[in-house]
Amino acid sequence: MASHQDPTDPAGPLPTPVTRPGRDGLAALLDRPARALVALDFDGTLAPIVPDPDQARAHPDALSALVALAPQVAGVAVVTGRPADVAVRYGGFAGVAGLEHLVVLGHYGAERWDAVSGKVTAPDPHPGIATVRAELPGLLASVTQGTWIEDKGHAVAVHTRRAADPQGTFDALRAPLTDLATRNGLIVEPGRMVLELRPPGMDKGVALSDHVRELGAESVLYAGDDLGDLSAYAAVDALRSDGTPGLLVCSGSEEVTELSERADVVVDGPAGVVRLLRQIAAQAGQAG
Repeated sequence: MASHQDPTDPAGPLPTPVTRPGRDGLAALLDRPARALVALDFDGTLAPIVPDPDQARAHPDALSALVALAPQVAGVAVVTGRPADVAVRYGGFAGVAGLEHLVVLGHYGAERWDAVSGKVTAPDPHPGIATVRAELPGLLASVTQGTWIEDKGHAVAVHTRRAADPQGTFDALRAPLTDLATRNGLIVEPGRMVLELRPPGMDKGVALSDHVRELGAESVLYAGDDLGDLSAYAAVDALRSDGTPGLLVCSGSEEVTELSERADVVVDGPAGVVRLLRQIAAQAGQAG
């Protein structure tokens, strides 16, 4: 079981990772913070989960924590399934002094926003997305009510959190949405009361590994909360096997337990992530 923070302690000592690789990862990050990458999911990790994804915003203290941390490390990356510009807007990242090392890898790395340039680079959408976008409303109307479609440009997500029976609706939709995705060359990625139809190869693990190599990072921290973060966890495991220390952090949730069972450290949602970032920034500053 991973180490948990005390949610009543706003500062306090860093939690002790429960695995040896996690302890090595944290030690490497603190020993040479200027060679470390800190990577974070957005929804559920930096931003609380809300019924309407359009209303999601970063935790009120997230920006100040990132500003405290970013100058201490080689890079900070937000790795999200959202479009990069949406994550930037909902996170309030643009034009913030101290976040020059920040990049947002949107659409699981298919898009990229750099704080230095303020620009998004992105490929053209997969052709199957247009067909799915057109067929989804009719499919959902014939199956259930209370769902909500989020158009991400390069992906389309169906949320069930606002349905009368969120889990039952989620379960009922998996087969028809998987069929729709398969017919259009897409895959279905399940999450916390959401099923996302997206192109294969859009993967947080690939995005994270590529960014580690780009920076030449010598250690990496990854924090996430949902099933889509498991590929990033696997990437950190692979990096650790190859000699790059890493720390796996879970933004705790009762809805998803797969990450907490694999994490080195479990924190109390976005508030716990913010507190952990502040603790790391303070200790990294002392190391510097």
